[in-house]
Amino acid sequence: MTLDLDAYFDRIGWGNGTLPTYETLAGILDAHMRHIPFENVDVLLGRTIHLDLNSLQQKLVLARRGGYCFEHGTLFNAVLNKIGFRPTAHTARVVLFTPREAAPRTHMFLTVPVGNSVFVVDPGFGGLAPQVPVPLSDRAVSAEHWMVRDGPYWVLRVQTEDGVVDAWVSTLDVDNMVDFEMGSYFVSTHPNSPFVNRLMLRALTPTGRITVMNQEVTAWHDKKPYRSFLSSRKALRELLREHFGFDLVEVETLKVPSIPDWSS
Repeated sequence: MTLDLDAYFDRIGWGNGTLPTYETLAGILDAHMRHIPFENVDVLLGRTIHLDLNSLQQKLVLARRGGYCFEHGTLFNAVLNKIGFRPTAHTARVVLFTPREAAPRTHMFLTVPVGNSVFVVDPGFGGLAPQVPVPLSDRAVSAEHWMVRDGPYWVLRVQTEDGVVDAWVSTLDVDNMVDFEMGSYFVSTHPNSPFVNRLMLRALTPTGRITVMNQEVTAWHDKKPYRSFLSSRKALRELLREHFGFDLVEVETLKVPSIPDWSS
């Protein structure tokens, strides 16, 4: 299916230019992340995740839903190609909680050349996703995200409230669609996948972001976290309606294995 660029721009509220410049890349990335949330609700509802362009436009654009990295990355890759950028799609090993030698390639991100520089673009990394393109340089250190070279790997490093963490590592292999299909199938179906066992959400707000890990809700205002607790599925449905831009009645019967009260 051909990408409906007008519908996508309407979805993200983008009315500026489309010249393949850094300003365009940064602006569209920010608009995409502000309007299309990160969420794994369909996985927990037992629905198949499709990565074809038709399905992604129907879900993320027309139905005004969100998705996880493979959905965000595939759609954003198509958008950038359509307006004249030449992105390359890669897989990465998420190392937030798993040593790199035990971490599978279950994340998708892009590298995008602009002028004489190359930038990492990663709209689908949940609460730690960079809102701006990150220079692919081991000499560049920003306030929150930067890249580091470690042997054969490039590492996305993040400054969090608890200190500096390594988010993911990649050898920057040029991966194919079948690689992303395999990774997406694994994370959406394997019994040990966090996407199958946990509720994980992120939406940007005018003053920060809101993240959800199971029943814990963290609302960030001016870089200060305020935590609360989801007492029920109905409270989750209201949160999605208010902050994530969509309403699903099916959420009231959502099963989350790591929330025993919600899995009966």
